Amino acid sequence: MSFEHDLLAILPRLRRFAASLSRNRVDGDDLCQAALERALKSRDQWQPGTRLDSWIYRIMRNLWIDQARARQRAARTFASEEAGMNIGHAGDRDVESHVMLSDVERAMQALPPEQREAIALVAVEGLSYKDAAAVLGVPIGTLTSRLVRGRGALIELMGEAA
Repeated sequence: MSFEHDLLAILPRLRRFAASLSRNRVDGDDLCQAALERALKSRDQWQPGTRLDSWIYRIMRNLWIDQARARQRAARTFASEEAGMNIGHAGDRDVESHVMLSDVERAMQALPPEQREAIALVAVEGLSYKDAAAVLGVPIGTLTSRLVRGRGALIELMGEAA
């Protein structure tokens, strides 16, 4: 199988992970595209015989961290676009135009990033604890703690939503 074919095979999983990182499907698709571009440019750095999904999850997470840092720097410099969105009207039209997220998506978004990443990699994407810990760059014990706290918080948040 070719490198490109293997990437296409895991594309749905990559999109889900990107959406869970970005908390937004559109931003997630942008993140996924950027990660795929970087993976294609860096294909010679991937070791055949190792897990391609873990490698590209790591690329995606690093890109997300870089983008978050850039957003933080920009926020200190510029007023956000949203700051001027509701000037002149009550914002009712904006509320109507947004698509309601499912309870699970809302609960996932409410989690701290470390817990959301751990749950997305293990529970949603099916990575082993070892592989997820490698993607996140943390010991397995730290990953396990994040999963336990994240699952507990999800159960609590889902109970509130009912």
